[in-house]
Amino acid sequence: MEGVSVRKIKKICVFCGANSGKDVAFVNAAFHLGEVLGKRKIDLVYGGGKLGLMRCVSTAVAQHERQVLGIIPSAFTVNNLVGETCGKEIKVATMQERLVMMMELSDAFIALPGGFGTLEELFQMISWAQLSIHNKPIGVLNINGFFNGLLSFVDHAVKQEFITPRARKILISATTADELVDKLQAFRFESDPALSKLKWSPSSSQKEKLDLTLRL
Repeated sequence: MEGVSVRKIKKICVFCGANSGKDVAFVNAAFHLGEVLGKRKIDLVYGGGKLGLMRCVSTAVAQHERQVLGIIPSAFTVNNLVGETCGKEIKVATMQERLVMMMELSDAFIALPGGFGTLEELFQMISWAQLSIHNKPIGVLNINGFFNGLLSFVDHAVKQEFITPRARKILISATTADELVDKLQAFRFESDPALSKLKWSPSSSQKEKLDLTLRL
């Protein structure tokens, strides 16, 4: 990374499955990611609970004496549905409130293998970055090619001109935890000139007009 400006990352939010998946490599990679974050003195924000890959990464970070924050909807805590959160826990009312808080409290985002919930969280963060709601780096840890199909689909959407080449750069990928964190630290946000004019503060009475040819 010589000659490249390094972004200061203190907290990373990890999205991942509440299941462990079929391949033991997913579990091993989740534990290893937690170890990498711990050794780099990076704290963890995650969805709370103690299930699947979420348990693996949170446990590993905590074992390295870094802070772990679980943000969890109150509905999930009824009857101990998802287990005890590793570290501090913040309860919220809705899934959307959870995601907003994750965005606000994190410096970067990583997606491990997971299901619909993980994909929703990943693409919500990408969409918000595209709209200049935030400018934080987002990456997927592509363990054993798990995200190959998704990455191919995104590239296909670029070729079909539904995603711009500029927006495509928002999504980073790597096959190892160290490489991915390095890429997140080196990330330089390139906002769309028109979308960057949007005012997202609650006090804004109206948003500036956009070029209607934009592909959202």
